[in-house]
Amino acid sequence: MSQTISVASRGSVRATFVAAYSAVTLAQITNALPGALNGTFAVEFHTSGAGLTWIAGMFMMGIVVFELSWGLLGDLFGRKKLLYAGALVSVGGSVLAALATTTEMMIAAQAVGGIGAGILFPISLSMIAAITPDHRARAKVIATWAGFLSLGAVISPVLAGLTSQAFTVAGPAAGAPNTFSGWRVAYYIAAAIAVGVIIVAVRAKDSAAAEGRKLDLPGQFTLALGLIAVLFATVTAVDAGFGSAEVIASYIVGGVLLIAFVIIETRTQQPLIHLALFKNSAYSITGVVAVTGMFAFLAIAFSTSVAVGGLALAEAWKVGVLFIFIQGPAFVFIPVVGWLIHHVAPRWVLTAGFAFMAASGFWLSTFALGTPETFGGTPWTAFIPPLLLLGIGFALTVGSITAVAINTVPPQQIGMASATTNLLRDLGFALGPVIGSAIAFGVGATAFAGPLASILGGAGLPADAVAGLSNVPPLGYLSGWDGVIAQFTGQATAGGAPAQAVDGMVNALTSAQPQIQGVAGTSLGQGFQTVYLAAGIAAILSAALTLFISARSSAPTPDAIAESTEANAEAVV
Repeated sequence: MSQTISVASRGSVRATFVAAYSAVTLAQITNALPGALNGTFAVEFHTSGAGLTWIAGMFMMGIVVFELSWGLLGDLFGRKKLLYAGALVSVGGSVLAALATTTEMMIAAQAVGGIGAGILFPISLSMIAAITPDHRARAKVIATWAGFLSLGAVISPVLAGLTSQAFTVAGPAAGAPNTFSGWRVAYYIAAAIAVGVIIVAVRAKDSAAAEGRKLDLPGQFTLALGLIAVLFATVTAVDAGFGSAEVIASYIVGGVLLIAFVIIETRTQQPLIHLALFKNSAYSITGVVAVTGMFAFLAIAFSTSVAVGGLALAEAWKVGVLFIFIQGPAFVFIPVVGWLIHHVAPRWVLTAGFAFMAASGFWLSTFALGTPETFGGTPWTAFIPPLLLLGIGFALTVGSITAVAINTVPPQQIGMASATTNLLRDLGFALGPVIGSAIAFGVGATAFAGPLASILGGAGLPADAVAGLSNVPPLGYLSGWDGVIAQFTGQATAGGAPAQAVDGMVNALTSAQPQIQGVAGTSLGQGFQTVYLAAGIAAILSAALTLFISARSSAPTPDAIAESTEANAEAVV
């Protein structure tokens, strides 16, 4: 709060605002694009459950692991330089995504794009805050910044849907791969916006606040590597199972690194996170619900993308429309939530928001999933009411979490409390698709095993062939049927089976394809029903925990009013 901020005399104030608002819109567009396209990626890349999880979670991890350092680097070396870097990295990530032809390429693109967005989010906010020292004026420009951020979340699914609809060139025959997939144009547009940000930023004002700042490199590396190891273990478990040696070893490595991070943070003079914050019980509760509540939100959003786009085979524009109901309320309700936070104890806003999210999760868990609408599955329009509840709940909670957090600590700890809570909130976002996938694909594989063995046995396949095919997860039969047949043929031939016998087994499998894929879809549908239920439970537990935050500690104070406005804007990320 007492930090000295230097602002360059050269440059245009208007260009600074335009660059910052464009940058945060760009970051949120790239952040939200995979959510509307996960089902499309599953079908187009024939990805496994783990691959789909990496695509969904890698972007958020790119934000989370360096989140507390980008703002500090901007303070040390100048925010304008960091804005250039973030926009350039976003160009690279968007172009890589547009060119991706495999799951691995898309995962790499998401990692690059996540780092770019992770730079742009804090730096764009810092740039406009630095040139607006008056608290009242700052509150207005930050509210505008939050509006552009939320606008990016609304634009993204519309962009994904429209480009998929308008620019897709179908393959030469039914079932053949697209000659060109229109969703790629959305990423080219994002790259063009990033170039525009760089051009505008040339005339923007630079600023820095290096006084007394120091980068905690040991803390940053142990936190980043620890989180990545834990993420790797959880994602690998989606296909390999939690009992595999690789998963267990990765969890051990991640745990050791995170313990080392805690030790480092207790001994360094300028830590990334002041662990003393968690001695405050009200703040600790807020930190817990930041993780569990945002896990619930993104688990529901991820499950909807895969269940509607991947399992029910709905067009991308339909998934985009659903995501407008998920993301739109955060944009529409900005003034309402801002008023509530400053005039009502924010914990009540938080409790109500989590209750809405819980209702959404429980409602969605009753839907029959895994069957396309044309074959009697749940209509995509049926998802609109519960997803609107989710969007309202998100609008009420995403800013209130940080507002409650900063109202539970002394004024001198407000800045660190805000940054730490944002990190925990974004960690919850990252865990949503990761843990959601582990649940969905694990439950789906268990539900699939019995019926699959029965179908294969009824088709006349020998026991060893049944055993081998039973190791293929249900998503493999849905999105990679040709690959399953090719792998089976190769293994049978290598095992010495006569060509005639192999052909007979392949014909038997092909005849059973509709039945196998139908069971695979409904089995995964059960898995995603379980994710919806788990998300509902996480949300209702979060709502219950907020009741233990004292009304006095969460009430707005004069010192925190201006800070909570800024924190609320940051939290919309």
